Amino acid sequence: MTERLPPFQISDATPEQKAVLDEIVSGPRGNLNGPFLGWIHSPELAQHAQRLGAFCRYRTGLPLRLSELAILVTAARWQAQAEWYIHYPIALEAGIREADAQLIREGRRPSFADPDDVLIHDFASELYDTKRVSDAIFAKAVERFGHQVVINLVGLLGYYALVAMTLNVFGMRAIGQQSLPFAE
Repeated sequence: MTERLPPFQISDATPEQKAVLDEIVSGPRGNLNGPFLGWIHSPELAQHAQRLGAFCRYRTGLPLRLSELAILVTAARWQAQAEWYIHYPIALEAGIREADAQLIREGRRPSFADPDDVLIHDFASELYDTKRVSDAIFAKAVERFGHQVVINLVGLLGYYALVAMTLNVFGMRAIGQQSLPFAE
């Protein structure tokens, strides 16, 4: 998995670790791909983080296409190899154009056809660039999605930044990943 973490075998998991792993595998993800085998070395963090992640991925109130767009922006900003590798095909399947995804990966702004895509991209990019969101972008987001979904969007961006940091710090790759979308 990675040389920065002690080896982990599911067969040697503690009861707390097994409970977390079972919840992840039996939940909407259905697999342990991503940061979970890193977080499992701290089962309490793993449990809280994976539950937050399930909410942020599946229940923000955003359509899947927009959630995946926000995740791609995050993965590109953090150059998180596994995060991009896992979410790129999901984003394409959800309706993100391949050319737009590639521009995001390269750190460039696509000319989106859908105004919702523009809004999500601009919101996430402005937050990452300036550590704030301008009144204009914020007002557009609240007008379009409402306060609750905007709060959830901020949570989604924060959660996937946590995922990216975990993957990057511990040099983790996705299950089956052979290629790297970002130069190292």
